[in-house]
Amino acid sequence: MKRFICHKLSQQVGVTPEDRKAEKNPLRMSSSLVVCEVDESLKEKLKKFRFRKETNNAAILMKIDMEKQLVILEEEYEDISLDDLRDELPERQPRYIVYSYKYVHSDGRVSYPLCFIFSSPMGCKPEQQMMYAGSKNRLVQAAELTKVFETRNADDLTEEWLKNQLSFFR
Repeated sequence: MKRFICHKLSQQVGVTPEDRKAEKNPLRMSSSLVVCEVDESLKEKLKKFRFRKETNNAAILMKIDMEKQLVILEEEYEDISLDDLRDELPERQPRYIVYSYKYVHSDGRVSYPLCFIFSSPMGCKPEQQMMYAGSKNRLVQAAELTKVFETRNADDLTEEWLKNQLSFFR
């Protein structure tokens, strides 16, 4: 009975046969949601950044070009702390950050994790939040990153916060 009611409701709101196929496979439905593509030059920049040889903290700051519906490079930073990077973020607009972090472990070992940080502060326009949130997975895939973090408060972006996030990967 439930299935019949759902089917009838979906017919009433104009759901296409393709949508019904996606309903049966929720993974297909969620993975097919892409709001914005990633700029080709940005993909190249991310690839080079991934294999950089420098041992300092660095970041790539990205935004969405709303008219073109394209994720683009906003700025690149060398030798930047999270505190300084936080000051570069707009107050009420989402941003994507890829951050190369010099992580000194408690036993003295040093690693350089590449972190993807999605900053979506409170007070953003809902359509911006949706566009950024809907495009995040495509960008993470394009950058081939596994350490993915989100924050709704730019004040959270501290070294302590990042170390806490990275503790999961030890």
